[in-house]
Amino acid sequence: MLQQNDWVYTETLKEHFMNPKNILQGEDTDAFDGVGMEGNLSCGDQMMVVIKVDRDKEIITDCQWKTYGCASAIASTSVLSEMVKGMTLDQAFDVSPKDVTKELGGLPENKIHCSVLGDKALRAAINNYFERNGMADRMRKEQAKIICQCMNVTDAEIEEAVLEGARSFYELQEHTKIGTVCGQCKESAEGLIEQYCHLHFDH
Repeated sequence: MLQQNDWVYTETLKEHFMNPKNILQGEDTDAFDGVGMEGNLSCGDQMMVVIKVDRDKEIITDCQWKTYGCASAIASTSVLSEMVKGMTLDQAFDVSPKDVTKELGGLPENKIHCSVLGDKALRAAINNYFERNGMADRMRKEQAKIICQCMNVTDAEIEEAVLEGARSFYELQEHTKIGTVCGQCKESAEGLIEQYCHLHFDH
């Protein structure tokens, strides 16, 4: 039987999980100005974020979402949807998983990757808004860079592995098979591990 003190989550996170804010009702997204989807149901969580925008001021007036995911994914996106209301599109695009985690009062380290899904879907929704309104030049796309030529492993895959717990080159190999042929990418990969740990876990 789960006891109250068995919870490893903060009160803020529990509140946003038990009473999530701004959940999208139904499937119709026609009333929204931007729609973003992230994740894949076949391998884990999936997230949809939709936004309404004051076009004159480029301010987000509403942000709703729907997810198939864990408590951390639900709470992270709930708090994110509250955070970005009133922000400009550029400000909202720059909200990081670390910002979301801080707003929640922290997340267990093995759940940090859940906070990434919502902000990626939000960025996709903002890019979708720009695309719909003839501002493709304002879209900000993250281009994955191949780090391991032999196994075709990208920096995005390394970041995902770090979010899932990889902290050493050996652990990274277990996740991605990186460096299992020639090993010339080891130094670059270890630098990225350090970079992503600092980005997502250092407070």
